[in-house]
Amino acid sequence: MEIGNGCISKKRKLVEEGSLDELNEDLLERVLSWLPTSTLFRLGSVCKRWKSMADSQSFKLACSRIPSRDPWFYMVDADLNRSIVFDSAKSSWKRLNHPSLLLRDHNRDSIPVAASGGLVCFRNISGGYIVCNPVTGSCRELPPVDPGQSLLAIAMNAYSNYHGSYKLVLVSGDLPKLSFKVYNSITDCWEEEIMLRRNADDCTKSNDNDEDAVYFLSTAGNVVVTNMQRSPSKQYSSVFTLKDGEEIVYFLTSSGRVIACNLTRKCFSEYPRLLPVFSEYSIDVVECKGEMLVVVLSEFFESASLRVWRYDPKTKTWNQIAAMPPAMSHEFYDKKLDINCVGAGDQVFICLSSAELCSYVLYDFVTNRWVELPECSVNGESLEFMSALSFEPRIEALV
Repeated sequence: MEIGNGCISKKRKLVEEGSLDELNEDLLERVLSWLPTSTLFRLGSVCKRWKSMADSQSFKLACSRIPSRDPWFYMVDADLNRSIVFDSAKSSWKRLNHPSLLLRDHNRDSIPVAASGGLVCFRNISGGYIVCNPVTGSCRELPPVDPGQSLLAIAMNAYSNYHGSYKLVLVSGDLPKLSFKVYNSITDCWEEEIMLRRNADDCTKSNDNDEDAVYFLSTAGNVVVTNMQRSPSKQYSSVFTLKDGEEIVYFLTSSGRVIACNLTRKCFSEYPRLLPVFSEYSIDVVECKGEMLVVVLSEFFESASLRVWRYDPKTKTWNQIAAMPPAMSHEFYDKKLDINCVGAGDQVFICLSSAELCSYVLYDFVTNRWVELPECSVNGESLEFMSALSFEPRIEALV
């Protein structure tokens, strides 16, 4: 009996070792499509069969059926001619080949302004837009668009990575006169500009001078201005949500007030302030699991506080849902930090930057853990980033 079991075990082991080679093409593609994206690039070095498969359209189709992948965070620094990402699955920094289209003279100073699915959108200094898959380096220049009124927000939503179906939304104007324009990748053109009306249920009305700069003395005796000075990469920062069939773009005004533009209903709403106008704080909006959240760094009683808030439309109030442990946030006190945040699934990636300090923190809602990330260095040089955009690393994402 023991000899029989030994033979069976030996036979099973031989079958397992050769199991991948014995799979037909379709099954092999489905199995390998679940590998992390960084591993997919090494498939071609295994054998000729795998190299051929990795380049096939059927394998990319199999990859597109994977519901989600751990996000990568595309980092932005003062030097815009390189691509560095943080891989959340492996908690490591990676350097990607910078897309060749972005190295051309008229695109050399392009800034990433929006991301969705496996795509990132860049804006050049002349107001043109380039959509890129950072993993494969494939790019596409969008048709030129009339900038029109003052640009307030840029948002993106990818409906299908594999078929290259996505929208880019531009919100323009001056409160209370707002409008939006949409680029549709399916038709490859910009749609007509649409005006937004104020939501009739919006009980929050801005004062006439609400968006004007207000100067006041901080607790340290410094003169503080209420107008936010955002980094160029976050100047048009916004988030896109799709809930109950309604498309909504959220962004911050120059004074830090949250505006919600309902593209489906063609109306907008203003949310009440989290903190009084005479408070010193840094704020950003993020999207997690289809929901808009706000991250705020503020200072009270000679310490710093970093908290995440959710808006309750029924009570029209903000509710705190997460807070960094005081032992961690105290380090940020009196550093005059600007926070730039981005959401991805159950995570929020936070860049904290100033002349004195540069730090990166990842918060996970599921585990309720705040993790400070290691610094990034390339060729022995320590890099500092102002902000990040999140995207899913997908080799099949088309532009």
